[in-house]
Amino acid sequence: MKQANASPMLNAYPDSIGGKLGDIVEFLQRPEMGGVFGSFYILPSLFNTDLDRGFSVVDYNLSQQFAKEQDLNALRELGIDLKLDFILNHASVLSPQFQDILEKGENSPYKDFFINWNTFWQGHGTMTEEGYIQPEKEYLDKMFFRKPGLPILMVRMPDGKNVPYWNTFYQKVSYQQPTVQQLMKIAKVQYTTAEKLYSLVEQGLQQGKTPNEIDFAELESYKQPVAEWLESHREYLGQMDLNIQSPLVWDFYRNTLKTLAEYGASIVRLDAFAYAPKAPGEKNFLNEPATWELLERVRKIADEYSLQLLPEIHASYGEKIYDKVAKQGYMTYDFFLPGLLIDALESKNSQYLRQWAEELYTNKIRVVNMLGCHDGIPLLDLKGLIPDERIQKLIDTVVGRGGYVKDLHGAKNMYYQVNATYYSALGEDDQKMLLARALQLFMPGKPQVWYLDLFCGKNDHEAVAKAGPGGHKEINRTNLTMEQIATGLQQPCVQKQLELLKLRASHPAFGFDSKLEIAGEGSQISLRWSNGEHWAHLQANLETTSYTITTSQIQ
Repeated sequence: MKQANASPMLNAYPDSIGGKLGDIVEFLQRPEMGGVFGSFYILPSLFNTDLDRGFSVVDYNLSQQFAKEQDLNALRELGIDLKLDFILNHASVLSPQFQDILEKGENSPYKDFFINWNTFWQGHGTMTEEGYIQPEKEYLDKMFFRKPGLPILMVRMPDGKNVPYWNTFYQKVSYQQPTVQQLMKIAKVQYTTAEKLYSLVEQGLQQGKTPNEIDFAELESYKQPVAEWLESHREYLGQMDLNIQSPLVWDFYRNTLKTLAEYGASIVRLDAFAYAPKAPGEKNFLNEPATWELLERVRKIADEYSLQLLPEIHASYGEKIYDKVAKQGYMTYDFFLPGLLIDALESKNSQYLRQWAEELYTNKIRVVNMLGCHDGIPLLDLKGLIPDERIQKLIDTVVGRGGYVKDLHGAKNMYYQVNATYYSALGEDDQKMLLARALQLFMPGKPQVWYLDLFCGKNDHEAVAKAGPGGHKEINRTNLTMEQIATGLQQPCVQKQLELLKLRASHPAFGFDSKLEIAGEGSQISLRWSNGEHWAHLQANLETTSYTITTSQIQ
């Protein structure tokens, strides 16, 4: 399998800077950005998507709103390869495949492309009045649930039958509002009665009621034809789970990987891969050995297109999932570093940071590391690596600086992430930000840089308020104008980060196969990389948040 280079990687949405990918290309073409990044992780709103800021993919064609083929060509000319997302577990309800099912039902060639819940659970549960199988308790007790309730979306077929499909993540069902004149025909009533029906239906739908839940009051006798019309005019949004037993899904996998390679991808991030293998009686999240068998089959296809796979999964340190992924020969995410760095800076103690660097290096675990990202600062991952009381202190610190706690699907006392910009999580302290960046660049791995971190972005509470319920992630997704970029490039903290990144990108001491010496105690930490005659040495003091970097000369 192809091994990715270890040079720094920019991370952004295609519209994060300026409003479209062409603006980011223009940013990377600036003289100040020469030699800073060797890779670029473009988040999946690059493709045709409908929600979840890109992670519900309609198809993998370029979104004409955000990107053009010439933008990708320009990135190649800059010597920048790409990291792109491939969502193994699901596709949008609006995907051509699911839309074909909605149109043709049992006659669709894609009827088995997604997971029919009742087909899957046949013989393992009881059919309910609502038309879906309720699995027996012994199966449900073993399952991991990403959200409350059964992970199903009831879909109406052309023949009027409701069919449940497996839906692990987001779903939304809406109903078209019939006009007054349509209601005249639907209910066979005169205009004034249709006006009253219109008002009752409108009120009920605005309250989020299903057609059968709407109170028709004295017009109850017209409920059946109106409710039937509404049900036949459902609209859906959601991420529907793919059936990896279908040959058509594997054709889709192959075509997608080929497309991503043609775009210039070197790394493909496998989002939600651990949910894809499913079987009755399993957890249906990271099933073993089925998960590894799936990845191996995907890897064989990826090898044909010289793609490095990066499986993405969040789990606590104590579960050692990161180690399992690495031992299967894959790169993995270092979701521990963001929290470890804040913990080290706040406690002024390098113990856990040094231990983690030693484990990565000794066990030859190849990672992509980061400070901030499009998601939150991971905290669930730290359990078992640092004491729980330190995790709680970390939560309290970041929340006290304006961040938001995100629990795992609403469960209490389950760490998941804190949503905040990394700069604000550090108390908006330039020196802490620079030290965190320096430590990141000297830790083992390929460093990924969130665009907002580079420009010392602050918590965007206005964006959170504007986004409404569930909009907590917008705190760290502020789009920057080209004017803000030009101004930001004049700031000392930005300029010093760029200097650090250029060193990391250009100095031959760094690399996955280079030698790392780790030393220090208390507030001190020393990280020294060497490769042949070349070396680079970081000495940092967490007490004073100061650091020095010395290097061999490059001829």
